[in-house]
Amino acid sequence: MSHYNVADWLLDRHVADGNGGWVAVRCDGEDTTYGQLQKQAWRVQHTLDELSLSSGDRVAMVVNDEPAFPAWFLGCQRSGVIPAALSTMLRGGELSAIVADSGARLVVLSEQYRELATILSTDCPSVENILVLGASAEGTRALSWSDFDNGDEAPVADTTADSPAFWLYSSGTTGTPKGVMHRHGSPQATVETYASKVLGIDQNDRFLSIAKLFFAYGLGNSLTFPFAVGATAILHPRPPTPADMVELIAAEEPSLFFASPGFVAAMLDAAPSPEALASLRATVTAGESLPAAVQTRFSQLTGKPVLDGIGSTELLHIFISNTVEKQVPGSSGIVVDGYEAQLRDDNGGVIADADVPGYLHVKGPTAATGYWQKEAETEAAFGDGWVKTGDVYTRSSDDCWTFLGRNNDMIKAGGIWVSPAEVESVLIDHPDVLEAAVVGSRDSDGLEAAVAYVVPTTGTTPDPVALEQHCRDNMAAFKRPRTIHVVADLPKTATGKIKRFELRSTS
Repeated sequence: MSHYNVADWLLDRHVADGNGGWVAVRCDGEDTTYGQLQKQAWRVQHTLDELSLSSGDRVAMVVNDEPAFPAWFLGCQRSGVIPAALSTMLRGGELSAIVADSGARLVVLSEQYRELATILSTDCPSVENILVLGASAEGTRALSWSDFDNGDEAPVADTTADSPAFWLYSSGTTGTPKGVMHRHGSPQATVETYASKVLGIDQNDRFLSIAKLFFAYGLGNSLTFPFAVGATAILHPRPPTPADMVELIAAEEPSLFFASPGFVAAMLDAAPSPEALASLRATVTAGESLPAAVQTRFSQLTGKPVLDGIGSTELLHIFISNTVEKQVPGSSGIVVDGYEAQLRDDNGGVIADADVPGYLHVKGPTAATGYWQKEAETEAAFGDGWVKTGDVYTRSSDDCWTFLGRNNDMIKAGGIWVSPAEVESVLIDHPDVLEAAVVGSRDSDGLEAAVAYVVPTTGTTPDPVALEQHCRDNMAAFKRPRTIHVVADLPKTATGKIKRFELRSTS
């Protein structure tokens, strides 16, 4: 098999083509060019050599969205070392358990996480060194990257498209974290399918993502896609807020904005001016199903399309999506060219008829090779060549796909299946409701019924009686929530997915 290295494709070829002066990263008002980033990647490689890391070793990264992230991620890949990008939101035992699972010999921390060095060095037997990004690691059991300054050119490892390239940890809304293993060829495949054919990206695009780089979604949005075409990624190192993002969009003028449905709803609640969002040519959402009302309102606000879709860590990015040419509010759109999708019933049989709910299975060029040291889970998710996503969908006669819920989120009320997403969409249509989550709960007779949790829009106090009447007027009786709770917020994962299991435990 011929030589291929994803870092060479994403970074080096732009410098070789004479575009080293083009801005790769814009962060907190400062530019980093492709040429500068390449030198930082070389510096990473020499640091790895000095610490005796070689091809196949793992480096755990707890790094903010800052120029050091692509430098370390791509620098590791240039050396054949495997970066494992971990959530910057994890602390203590949660983080050390994942680092230990990865078998990483080196941990790289953004400076603000330097206090994690002590617990990681104690709890993770494989870790030989911890390196802090910043001027100094004084007071910690760690090294400082400032002490490694060799930026001379470094060679590209002898890898192929099928060589192991990076890991992302995924646990969804439940379960223990799993190391999802991806190949060097997979990022380019996400570009050739989704980014090129759906988004039509080019070098003049400017990319801004709510999802951070340690997520599969964010990695595509802020590294793979912009670097694939020599464009600019706008990075925001801190946790995003609607006010921050409106201000950043107005100042930096991104052309593509990637968010979660909940964040889009929160931005609408903040009532930004259309002028502040005028640079956008499209908004992309993923993570949860985007309610039709939210899609329509944000599209009207920006005057541009809002493209909801579905992706997964196991498939690296979006594989079903609305398109610039056609958006169907409330749906995930159509299968992205290059992927195949099918619905299966409880017995594993393929569902051929339209509008029949089934379990979504997907096949495509970006599928992970499996989960690290989890053979049973790998066989269950990838065993027959199709990725079992864990989502319940319907497919219309014109091949439009609509999300109904996760396998364990579906509700059987009165013997009939109820989609939480459908009920939530009705609730969000009420002007006093910003977000909604619907779960199943057993009543005193042991029968399952829908229970709703709603977050109010700013300045309102939803009346549960009025919301109940709204549901009576807009959905079949068996779907209607039997109880409606008004709450300040909804529990969510780092990717913005609602933790329905937490709501079920309290309902």
